[in-house]
Amino acid sequence: MALDRAATLRADPAWVTRRVSDPASRAVFASRDGVLVGEHPGQRTLVRRSLADLPAAGAALAGPILLGLERDQALFAVDLGALPRASLTALTRGAEVIALRAAAALLARSEAGLAAYLGALLNWHRTNRFCPNCGTATRVAEAGYSRRCPSCGAVHFPRTDPVVIMLVESDGRLLLGRHAGWPPPRYSVLAGYVAPGETLEEAVIREVREESGIDVRDPRYVASQPWPFPSSLMLGFEASSEGGEPTAGDGELEDVRWVTLEAVRAAARGQSAELELPNRVSIARMLIERHLSAQRA
Repeated sequence: MALDRAATLRADPAWVTRRVSDPASRAVFASRDGVLVGEHPGQRTLVRRSLADLPAAGAALAGPILLGLERDQALFAVDLGALPRASLTALTRGAEVIALRAAAALLARSEAGLAAYLGALLNWHRTNRFCPNCGTATRVAEAGYSRRCPSCGAVHFPRTDPVVIMLVESDGRLLLGRHAGWPPPRYSVLAGYVAPGETLEEAVIREVREESGIDVRDPRYVASQPWPFPSSLMLGFEASSEGGEPTAGDGELEDVRWVTLEAVRAAARGQSAELELPNRVSIARMLIERHLSAQRA
């Protein structure tokens, strides 16, 4: 995402006020159901509207939510649920609200990154309207980068939960699991939240053991991906194993098994009726395809 988040400027209330009233400032929109997407010549993009054209409620959530600067123009986030019903018809004409996962597959990479940022930030504001220390209604601060309690003075920041997601390999096979709610026959690599006081490497080893009964070694960090469902950061790893018989053990997976590289390659080409891999927008798919490419090299 190429947006300048304006981390220093957003702390200046006078600067933010000028940007709110600036006719050049724009807004992008999301609801609990997804992001507002429209047609731009030759591609799908997030809908952008002049902030000045929105009703007063468009500032939303008791204060302006500044995403940052886009080509020196301020870009704000607006919650569609905070707008008057009468304004929604004109605002959404020629556009549609698309679930964030689906939008990620339709939008260009930079727009998909902006959509993830938009959805995650608005979701945090929706669910953190009251101070967890004393219960008082909080107020937007730093143009949306924090919320402050007027009673006890606590400052609250957007939360990001670290999640390890790991490709486990053993003797030409990959360890893949399946959640009960997934459409058959989809399988993916294993994943889980990092526990308090735990290193990422320890989380990889623990989560694989809990979900499959398999012991792994040598966890190696690969890459990360923001995953705003609702507030996670996926931390991709590779790890090795001596093998063993996997068994779904913690109630999260319906099935877990070793799958040969030949079967995974066929699924990656869309040529398998027995195995479906995760969507290409996910870090899970990237880890799988990265490993397949390395094995061919």
